[in-house]
Amino acid sequence: MNRDLIGSFAWAGAIVAIALAGALARRLGYVDGDTATRVVVGLNGLMIAWMGNRMPKTFVPGACARQARRVAAWSLVVSGLIYAALWAFAPIPVAVAGGCGAVLGGIAVTVGYCLSLRSGAKSA
Repeated sequence: MNRDLIGSFAWAGAIVAIALAGALARRLGYVDGDTATRVVVGLNGLMIAWMGNRMPKTFVPGACARQARRVAAWSLVVSGLIYAALWAFAPIPVAVAGGCGAVLGGIAVTVGYCLSLRSGAKSA
């Protein structure tokens, strides 16, 4: 089985297991609902950062594709860490808006860089 696929399944299983553990802990009164939500949603940001960290380690033929992959990886790592940090420390409305904004900003940086590479390749 592909190594990236195994890692993705491991993340999915861990998130589901932690969500179930959080629901059980909330039901037993160990944590409140906000804490369980913050932990599970914050894990999504860590997963985004992990995927960004894995991106440059895969082979891509072509210099422009490697450049685009490096920029996409950096933007995913940074936006995922910002997302996780906001869900860990910011009030929930700020975490929702700021976290979504961070991920959308990372996507915008990646798309913008890819478009700039494409326009540079067309002009050359």
